[in-house]
Amino acid sequence: MALDTNTQTLTKIGKVKTILVSQPAPSIENSPYNQLIEKRKVSIDFRPFIHVEGVSSREVRVQKIDITKFSSIIFTSRNAVDHFFRIAEELRYTVPSTLRYFCQSEAVAYYLQKYIIYRKRKVYVGSRTLDDVLKEAVKYKDEKFLFPCSDVLKPSISNAIDATGITWTKAVFYKTVISDLSDLRDVYYDILVFFSPSGIQSLFHNFSDFEQNDTRIAVYGTSTKKAAEEKGLRIDILAPTPENPSMTKALSDYIAIANKR
Repeated sequence: MALDTNTQTLTKIGKVKTILVSQPAPSIENSPYNQLIEKRKVSIDFRPFIHVEGVSSREVRVQKIDITKFSSIIFTSRNAVDHFFRIAEELRYTVPSTLRYFCQSEAVAYYLQKYIIYRKRKVYVGSRTLDDVLKEAVKYKDEKFLFPCSDVLKPSISNAIDATGITWTKAVFYKTVISDLSDLRDVYYDILVFFSPSGIQSLFHNFSDFEQNDTRIAVYGTSTKKAAEEKGLRIDILAPTPENPSMTKALSDYIAIANKR
Protein backbone atom coordinates (compact mmCIF):
# COMPACT_ATOMS: atom_id res chain seq x y z
CA MET A 1 0.00 0.00 0.00
CA ALA A 2 1.49 3.34 -0.99
CA LEU A 3 0.44 6.64 -2.40
CA ASP A 4 1.02 8.96 -5.36
CA THR A 5 1.97 12.23 -3.93
CA ASN A 6 4.07 14.50 -2.08
CA THR A 7 6.83 15.13 0.40
CA GLN A 8 6.92 16.46 3.90
CA THR A 9 8.18 19.95 3.11
CA LEU A 10 5.43 22.40 2.28
CA THR A 11 7.18 23.67 -0.83
CA LYS A 12 7.28 20.20 -2.39
CA ILE A 13 4.01 18.56 -1.41
CA GLY A 14 1.84 17.42 -4.29
CA LYS A 15 -1.86 17.88 -4.75
CA VAL A 16 -4.39 15.84 -2.82
CA LYS A 17 -6.91 13.95 -4.91
CA THR A 18 -7.68 10.81 -2.91
CA ILE A 19 -8.22 10.15 0.80
CA LEU A 20 -8.88 6.93 2.72
CA VAL A 21 -10.58 7.29 6.11
CA SER A 22 -10.12 4.26 8.36
CA GLN A 23 -13.70 4.36 9.65
CA PRO A 24 -17.17 3.42 8.38
CA ALA A 25 -18.84 5.90 6.06
CA PRO A 26 -20.95 8.54 7.87
CA SER A 27 -24.61 7.60 8.22
CA ILE A 28 -25.85 11.17 7.78
CA GLU A 29 -26.25 12.60 4.31
CA ASN A 30 -24.83 16.07 4.95
CA SER A 31 -21.75 14.97 6.90
CA PRO A 32 -18.64 17.16 7.19
CA TYR A 33 -16.89 14.72 4.85
CA ASN A 34 -19.48 15.29 2.14
CA GLN A 35 -18.95 19.01 2.58
CA LEU A 36 -15.19 18.47 2.30
CA ILE A 37 -15.63 16.50 -0.95
CA GLU A 38 -17.74 19.28 -2.41
CA LYS A 39 -15.55 22.14 -1.21
CA ARG A 40 -12.12 20.70 -2.03
CA LYS A 41 -13.07 18.50 -5.00
CA VAL A 42 -11.42 15.38 -3.61
CA SER A 43 -12.39 11.71 -3.56
CA ILE A 44 -12.86 10.13 -0.11
CA ASP A 45 -13.26 6.42 0.58
CA PHE A 46 -14.21 4.93 3.94
CA ARG A 47 -12.97 1.57 5.15
CA PRO A 48 -12.98 0.36 8.77
CA PHE A 49 -9.48 -0.85 9.67
CA ILE A 50 -10.94 -2.48 12.78
CA HIS A 51 -14.36 -3.87 13.59
CA VAL A 52 -16.29 -5.19 16.54
CA GLU A 53 -17.27 -8.81 17.14
CA GLY A 54 -19.46 -9.96 20.00
CA VAL A 55 -18.23 -12.50 22.52
CA SER A 56 -20.37 -15.55 23.24
CA SER A 57 -22.54 -16.01 26.31
CA ARG A 58 -20.14 -18.79 27.31
CA GLU A 59 -17.27 -16.28 27.34
CA VAL A 60 -19.39 -14.04 29.56
CA ARG A 61 -19.87 -16.91 32.01
CA VAL A 62 -16.11 -17.50 32.03
CA GLN A 63 -15.77 -13.91 33.27
CA LYS A 64 -18.02 -14.97 36.18
CA ILE A 65 -20.57 -12.31 35.34
CA ASP A 66 -24.22 -12.82 36.23
CA ILE A 67 -26.11 -9.98 34.59
CA THR A 68 -29.16 -10.65 36.76
CA LYS A 69 -27.27 -9.33 39.79
CA PHE A 70 -26.97 -5.75 38.54
CA SER A 71 -29.46 -2.97 39.14
CA SER A 72 -27.75 -0.31 37.01
CA ILE A 73 -25.78 -0.25 33.80
CA ILE A 74 -23.39 2.29 32.30
CA PHE A 75 -23.38 2.67 28.52
CA THR A 76 -20.68 4.64 26.73
CA SER A 77 -21.42 3.53 23.15
CA ARG A 78 -24.02 2.02 20.86
CA ASN A 79 -21.88 -1.10 20.62
CA ALA A 80 -22.22 -1.56 24.36
CA VAL A 81 -26.00 -1.23 24.09
CA ASP A 82 -26.26 -3.74 21.22
CA HIS A 83 -24.10 -6.36 22.87
CA PHE A 84 -25.68 -6.06 26.30
CA PHE A 85 -29.12 -6.81 24.88
CA ARG A 86 -27.68 -9.52 22.61
CA ILE A 87 -26.12 -11.27 25.61
CA ALA A 88 -29.34 -10.85 27.60
CA GLU A 89 -31.26 -12.55 24.79
CA GLU A 90 -28.73 -15.37 24.49
CA LEU A 91 -28.98 -15.96 28.24
CA ARG A 92 -32.79 -15.73 28.06
CA TYR A 93 -32.75 -12.97 30.60
CA THR A 94 -35.73 -10.64 30.63
CA VAL A 95 -34.35 -7.19 31.31
CA PRO A 96 -36.40 -5.74 34.20
CA SER A 97 -38.19 -2.42 33.91
CA THR A 98 -36.47 -1.35 37.15
CA LEU A 99 -32.98 -1.35 35.60
CA ARG A 100 -31.32 2.06 35.63
CA TYR A 101 -29.47 3.16 32.47
CA PHE A 102 -26.63 5.68 32.73
CA CYS A 103 -25.70 6.87 29.22
CA GLN A 104 -22.65 8.91 28.33
CA SER A 105 -24.46 10.97 25.69
CA GLU A 106 -27.88 11.73 24.29
CA ALA A 107 -27.03 9.75 21.16
CA VAL A 108 -26.44 6.61 23.24
CA ALA A 109 -29.54 7.24 25.33
CA TYR A 110 -31.79 7.66 22.29
CA TYR A 111 -30.31 4.50 20.79
CA LEU A 112 -31.78 2.60 23.75
CA GLN A 113 -35.18 3.04 22.11
CA LYS A 114 -34.19 0.20 19.82
CA TYR A 115 -34.61 -2.12 22.81
CA ILE A 116 -36.78 -0.44 25.45
CA ILE A 117 -39.75 1.89 25.81
CA TYR A 118 -37.64 4.91 26.65
CA ARG A 119 -40.24 7.00 28.47
CA LYS A 120 -41.06 4.15 30.85
CA ARG A 121 -37.50 3.47 31.99
CA LYS A 122 -35.03 5.17 34.31
CA VAL A 123 -32.50 6.76 31.97
CA TYR A 124 -29.80 9.20 33.08
CA VAL A 125 -27.86 11.10 30.44
CA GLY A 126 -24.49 12.83 30.49
CA SER A 127 -23.89 15.83 28.26
CA ARG A 128 -21.12 14.03 26.38
CA THR A 129 -18.28 12.75 28.56
CA LEU A 130 -18.02 9.81 30.93
CA ASP A 131 -17.39 12.18 33.84
CA ASP A 132 -20.75 13.84 33.18
CA VAL A 133 -22.75 10.65 33.54
CA LEU A 134 -20.67 9.45 36.49
CA LYS A 135 -21.84 12.55 38.36
CA GLU A 136 -25.31 11.04 38.10
CA ALA A 137 -24.15 7.54 39.00
CA VAL A 138 -22.59 8.61 42.31
CA LYS A 139 -26.06 9.59 43.51
CA TYR A 140 -26.89 5.87 43.57
CA LYS A 141 -23.99 4.34 45.47
CA ASP A 142 -26.17 1.51 46.78
CA GLU A 143 -26.64 0.24 43.23
CA LYS A 144 -24.52 -2.44 41.57
CA PHE A 145 -23.32 -1.16 38.20
CA LEU A 146 -22.47 -3.23 35.15
CA PHE A 147 -20.10 -1.69 32.60
CA PRO A 148 -20.30 -3.46 29.19
CA CYS A 149 -17.23 -2.72 27.09
CA SER A 150 -14.75 -4.11 24.60
CA ASP A 151 -11.56 -5.98 25.37
CA VAL A 152 -9.67 -2.73 24.75
CA LEU A 153 -10.43 -0.38 27.64
CA LYS A 154 -8.35 2.68 28.46
CA PRO A 155 -6.98 2.63 32.04
CA SER A 156 -8.23 6.20 32.43
CA ILE A 157 -11.82 4.96 32.11
CA SER A 158 -11.40 2.35 34.83
CA ASN A 159 -9.66 4.93 37.02
CA ALA A 160 -12.47 7.44 36.53
CA ILE A 161 -15.13 4.93 37.56
CA ASP A 162 -13.06 3.71 40.52
CA ALA A 163 -12.70 7.30 41.71
CA THR A 164 -16.47 7.62 42.16
CA GLY A 165 -16.59 4.90 44.81
CA ILE A 166 -19.52 3.10 43.16
CA THR A 167 -19.68 -0.70 43.05
CA TRP A 168 -19.10 -1.70 39.45
CA THR A 169 -18.03 -4.65 37.32
CA LYS A 170 -16.33 -4.58 33.95
CA ALA A 171 -17.94 -6.93 31.42
CA VAL A 172 -16.24 -7.65 28.09
CA PHE A 173 -19.18 -8.21 25.74
CA TYR A 174 -17.40 -7.49 22.45
CA LYS A 175 -13.90 -7.41 21.00
CA THR A 176 -12.02 -5.07 18.71
CA VAL A 177 -10.76 -7.10 15.76
CA ILE A 178 -8.37 -6.17 12.95
CA SER A 179 -10.11 -6.09 9.57
CA ASP A 180 -8.79 -7.86 6.47
CA LEU A 181 -7.49 -5.16 4.11
CA SER A 182 -5.67 -7.39 1.65
CA ASP A 183 -7.72 -6.07 -1.26
CA LEU A 184 -6.14 -2.65 -0.73
CA ARG A 185 -2.56 -3.79 -1.31
CA ASP A 186 -2.33 -2.23 -4.75
CA VAL A 187 -4.65 0.70 -4.10
CA TYR A 188 -3.08 4.13 -3.69
CA TYR A 189 -4.28 7.16 -1.72
CA ASP A 190 -2.76 10.56 -1.12
CA ILE A 191 -3.85 10.69 2.55
CA LEU A 192 -4.57 7.96 5.10
CA VAL A 193 -6.67 9.07 8.09
CA PHE A 194 -6.48 7.34 11.48
CA PHE A 195 -8.51 7.78 14.66
CA SER A 196 -7.07 5.16 17.01
CA PRO A 197 -3.90 3.22 17.80
CA SER A 198 -5.81 0.10 16.70
CA GLY A 199 -6.09 1.57 13.20
CA ILE A 200 -2.31 2.01 13.05
CA GLN A 201 -1.89 -1.56 14.32
CA SER A 202 -4.23 -2.82 11.60
CA LEU A 203 -2.24 -1.01 8.88
CA PHE A 204 0.97 -2.80 9.80
CA HIS A 205 -0.75 -6.10 10.53
CA ASN A 206 -2.16 -6.11 7.00
CA PHE A 207 0.88 -4.54 5.34
CA SER A 208 3.99 -5.39 7.35
CA ASP A 209 6.15 -3.95 4.57
CA PHE A 210 4.30 -0.63 4.47
CA GLU A 211 6.52 2.34 3.61
CA GLN A 212 5.13 5.83 3.90
CA ASN A 213 7.17 7.49 1.17
CA ASP A 214 5.00 10.36 -0.10
CA THR A 215 1.79 9.22 1.58
CA ARG A 216 0.38 11.80 3.96
CA ILE A 217 -0.69 10.51 7.38
CA ALA A 218 -3.49 12.25 9.29
CA VAL A 219 -4.12 11.29 12.92
CA TYR A 220 -6.70 12.25 15.52
CA GLY A 221 -5.67 12.36 19.17
CA THR A 222 -2.45 12.04 21.11
CA SER A 223 -2.63 8.26 21.55
CA THR A 224 -3.03 7.76 17.80
CA LYS A 225 -0.16 10.16 17.14
CA LYS A 226 2.06 8.25 19.56
CA ALA A 227 1.20 4.90 17.96
CA ALA A 228 1.99 6.27 14.50
CA GLU A 229 5.30 7.73 15.59
CA GLU A 230 6.29 4.47 17.28
CA LYS A 231 5.88 2.81 13.89
CA GLY A 232 8.13 5.42 12.33
CA LEU A 233 5.39 7.26 10.48
CA ARG A 234 5.62 10.94 9.65
CA ILE A 235 2.60 12.89 10.89
CA ASP A 236 1.50 15.40 8.26
CA ILE A 237 -1.96 16.32 9.58
CA LEU A 238 -2.95 16.43 13.24
CA ALA A 239 -6.26 17.03 15.02
CA PRO A 240 -7.62 18.22 17.30
CA THR A 241 -5.67 21.43 17.70
CA PRO A 242 -6.80 24.95 18.63
CA GLU A 243 -6.76 25.82 14.93
CA ASN A 244 -8.34 22.57 13.77
CA PRO A 245 -10.74 21.10 16.35
CA SER A 246 -11.98 18.46 13.89
CA MET A 247 -10.31 16.13 11.42
CA THR A 248 -12.34 17.47 8.50
CA LYS A 249 -11.20 21.02 9.30
CA ALA A 250 -7.56 19.88 9.48
CA LEU A 251 -7.89 18.05 6.17
CA SER A 252 -9.59 20.99 4.50
CA ASP A 253 -6.90 23.45 5.58
CA TYR A 254 -4.12 21.12 4.47
CA ILE A 255 -5.70 20.46 1.08
CA ALA A 256 -6.28 24.17 0.53
CA ILE A 257 -2.53 24.72 0.72
CA ALA A 258 -1.47 21.55 -1.09
CA ASN A 259 -3.80 21.99 -4.03
CA LYS A 260 -2.79 25.59 -4.68
CA ARG A 261 0.61 24.42 -5.83
